Amino acid sequence: MKREEVAEERKWRIEDIYSSDEDWETDFDRLSGMLDSFAQYKGKLGDRDTLLAFLKYNDEVTQVCERLGVYSQMRHDEDAGNSVYTAMYSKMNMLYSRYSVALAFFSPEMAKVDEDYLKGLIQDPDFSDYDYELGRILAERAHAVSEEEERIVGLSGDTLSSFNEIFGMIDNVDLPLSTVTFEGRKVKLSHGLYGIILRSDDRRARKEAYNKYYGAYTSLINTLTSVYAGSVKSDVLLARVYKFDSCMEKALFYEDVDRKVYDNLLKAVDESLPVMHRYIKDRRKILGLKKQYFYDIYVPLTPGVDVKYSYDEAYERVIEGLAPLGKEYQELLRRGHDERWLDVEETEGKRSGAYSIGCKGMHPYVLLNYQPTLNEVFTIAHEMGHSIHTYYSAEAQPWAKSDYKIFVAEVASTVNEVLLLKDMLAKAESIDLKKYLLNYYLDTIRTTLYRQTMFAEFEYEAHTLAEQDEPLTKEGLCKIYADLGRKYYGDGIEHDYNISCEWMRIPHFYRAFYVYKYATGITAAICIANRILAEGESAVEDYKKFLSSGSSADPVSLLKLAGVDLSSEEPYKFASKEFESTLAQLEELFGI
Repeated sequence: MKREEVAEERKWRIEDIYSSDEDWETDFDRLSGMLDSFAQYKGKLGDRDTLLAFLKYNDEVTQVCERLGVYSQMRHDEDAGNSVYTAMYSKMNMLYSRYSVALAFFSPEMAKVDEDYLKGLIQDPDFSDYDYELGRILAERAHAVSEEEERIVGLSGDTLSSFNEIFGMIDNVDLPLSTVTFEGRKVKLSHGLYGIILRSDDRRARKEAYNKYYGAYTSLINTLTSVYAGSVKSDVLLARVYKFDSCMEKALFYEDVDRKVYDNLLKAVDESLPVMHRYIKDRRKILGLKKQYFYDIYVPLTPGVDVKYSYDEAYERVIEGLAPLGKEYQELLRRGHDERWLDVEETEGKRSGAYSIGCKGMHPYVLLNYQPTLNEVFTIAHEMGHSIHTYYSAEAQPWAKSDYKIFVAEVASTVNEVLLLKDMLAKAESIDLKKYLLNYYLDTIRTTLYRQTMFAEFEYEAHTLAEQDEPLTKEGLCKIYADLGRKYYGDGIEHDYNISCEWMRIPHFYRAFYVYKYATGITAAICIANRILAEGESAVEDYKKFLSSGSSADPVSLLKLAGVDLSSEEPYKFASKEFESTLAQLEELFGI
């Protein structure tokens, strides 16, 4: 489908940001001029009033910058093949680099100011919008570099971030996807259609789609290896520039997350892998397969249940399922639908998958590629969870604290998914539907807790090799991934060559050490959702405090507002028990 064929009510109302591209260009030129004004603050940040003026001016600049960036990304993602918006997106990336260069003096200068002076500012009411930021500046002094080094990093920003853009162009525009036979006709594969076929009960079509989908990636294995290796090397370069022992250490430091959170996750997942293996073997038994392949593990275990929703039906079901969060939350969901916060249809050149985007001063947006499946109903709930988290934080916090850390970004989205699923389970009208939903919940935990932790181990091993100056080869990367596949999935499934290449199609690998946050996110979400259902309004109020907290403190502390402490082992054990108890319910229904 071409974009011009999509009904207006199915497109996001992007004119709420800029009414025209010309308005965007006007603001772009204005921001370009604003960057030159940073020079007036250079060498003067040791003065209290000058520093306060600088911080407020930087707020003004970054608000314009973020608005420009959101618009250019959304336009680019509507159609990556549109050269006008590709150029706009590239211009914005270059402006980000100019911004980094203009601020190159800030970190080195702040590293030299008196420590007691900084501590005093943190207690100063005039600096209340910046107290957390100033605390982080104190912590970052050990990793400060010279102004010239900071300037070079800024100049390199567009180049170092280009690997993600290159992968996106390959994945969304140039990937040589071929046709498959599905439902009696020849159709061209797309990312969205591939997901539909994998969930169909036509095993021949699943196998064909699986082989051809991975065939497209493996035909580009040398290119994709080089692109990913370049991305990892850029991560290593920046870790070394900023004097970290590893890329992992750098990632956790800037997220303000203690390493024991990551270690607790891996330890708990590793201890619960026997239950994961049991689930994979149960799937093989239920499906009656002598040999189970990776193209079999997404198909529902109850083929007689055909759960399909139109987009509007799906959206209403989400609103209904999230009733435990209260009428205010439901009203925000309705606004999202009625005010066209969402871009719904899959179209030529459109970015695959789904995401939420937004910033202070405007409502958030959601990109979808909607297909009429149950999975997509949960995608709506997931992405609107991100959006409403953004909305609450932007409403409650000053600009400097309004953007929450990536570490907690997947919590609100997954709370929505868990609540929706439990509502559907409670209202299931048949045993088959209950089986279907239990199966769906197990797969949600499998793909979010277990699979994302496996991804985390993969990128950790890849980065460790690069940190040891070992080359990243296609053979080496595939071996790492294949070994992890055997560890996580066990012997209840056939480990073929295709799945050893799966790392090539994971876009989040171009944002190093992001994926483990999906796993900590679902861990926190399972705990929060169960508390909301058990305790009601008091738990909802605590949860809204978290949603409204932005980046007012470190993210682990903010999660404690909602009753979850990820620095302890308990949440991970609770999530693992949820998986095991759900599996036991499914086994009982199937008589296993």
